[in-house]
Amino acid sequence: MEKYKREKYERFKKTIRLLSSSVLMAMLIAIYMIFWYKQISPSTGVWYWRRGNWAIAALYGTLIFFFMNMYGGFRLGDLEKGQVIYSQILSIIIVNFITYLQIALLAYRFPDLWIFPALTLCQIITVVLWTFIYGKIYQHLFPPRRLLLVYANDNAIRLMDKLKRRKDRYQIAQTADVAIGEDLVVQMAEHYDGVMLCDIPTMSRNLILKECFERSIRVYMTPKISDILVRASRELHTFDTPILLSPNNGLSLEQRLGKRCLDLTVSLLMLVAVSPIMLLTAAAIKLYDGGDVIYKQKRLTVNRKEFYIYKFRSMKMNAEQDGIARLASENDDRITPVGKIIRMTRIDELPQLINVLTGDMSLVGPRPERPEIALTYENRLPQFKCRLKVKSGLTGYAQIYGKYNTTPYDKLKLDLTYIQNYSFILDLKLLFLTVKILFMKESTEGITETAKNKASRIE
Repeated sequence: MEKYKREKYERFKKTIRLLSSSVLMAMLIAIYMIFWYKQISPSTGVWYWRRGNWAIAALYGTLIFFFMNMYGGFRLGDLEKGQVIYSQILSIIIVNFITYLQIALLAYRFPDLWIFPALTLCQIITVVLWTFIYGKIYQHLFPPRRLLLVYANDNAIRLMDKLKRRKDRYQIAQTADVAIGEDLVVQMAEHYDGVMLCDIPTMSRNLILKECFERSIRVYMTPKISDILVRASRELHTFDTPILLSPNNGLSLEQRLGKRCLDLTVSLLMLVAVSPIMLLTAAAIKLYDGGDVIYKQKRLTVNRKEFYIYKFRSMKMNAEQDGIARLASENDDRITPVGKIIRMTRIDELPQLINVLTGDMSLVGPRPERPEIALTYENRLPQFKCRLKVKSGLTGYAQIYGKYNTTPYDKLKLDLTYIQNYSFILDLKLLFLTVKILFMKESTEGITETAKNKASRIE
């Protein structure tokens, strides 16, 4: 019954999402225009005729659409409900702040201080209510898919743990070891809404994928490194035989030049903007225990070049006096009270803007690893060094779409996705998305002891 219901509405999914997004946009613009007519315009003395008001509404709608689309405010069903609401609230706050400055420039005066907080509060209440209502409708129309999980090793256990957090979207109805045979796996898959292939051998995966394609069975799979490399290949049509080209050269000269210009411009502007925060942070660290304010540590960047990364010190002095390099763990007693705050808000990373200016790092790129830790990973996962085809970054694809305690193998796949699909626009997008993750706990939390013990395994 559930499968029939899903298939019945599946062809209308995009239309339903578009309708939901349009309704949400219309409500937010309508609330803003009510405030515009009733409060903002009278308080600033800025009056427009009909087309002028339309332009004001269109500009506001454009900003709302951009940030909602960028941060995932329209992606209910793809993202968890809490993440969608967080994305919507963040988008509203940013847009209203920009609009406040815009109105102040137009009127040569600031609107009454209470207006925009009141506007923001009304819009937040609206989006939260709408998200819960639409969520109920979406869940009714598109119940979770019942999947057959096919595995070959214990990586499936970790994947199942992740899928359990999205019970609104996935339901592992049965598991099967690929050793039972590809034909039997395909026969079993026909009784479910799809099949999830988790790190099974390439030959078995290809056979199952072809059979599922022939029988119109939906397939989910965790990609291998080779999949990521092939996915970014360029198609050549020189002959009647399709050819895929994967240059594997890292960034071109033009891309490196554009990236460097972006690094210099943004890092200089950010240093000026955050200098008061950096001064207050330095004072707080010094006043707490009188120790060093800046902590420097050897890290790796492009082509395994070593450099010293700069961070505000968040741990006790001599936190690694035994000389053993180790990741920060959950509830790590080496982290000071001041350190907990600056790590949670990412303020401890701000001195790395100096590393960006000097050219050791980029704004966007793979997370710079310590040589000792990188060597440990590379001994068990040789491809881990492939991350060093580009400069390490203050933020990056793995930092945004992964977590602090994401496994090395998954970090590698995320970083290779960035390298293989690099573009100037992608860098700009990732910089915007960095704002979203600043206050997300899972992106800054320490690695658990269990995860630490498994960190160097080929996940």
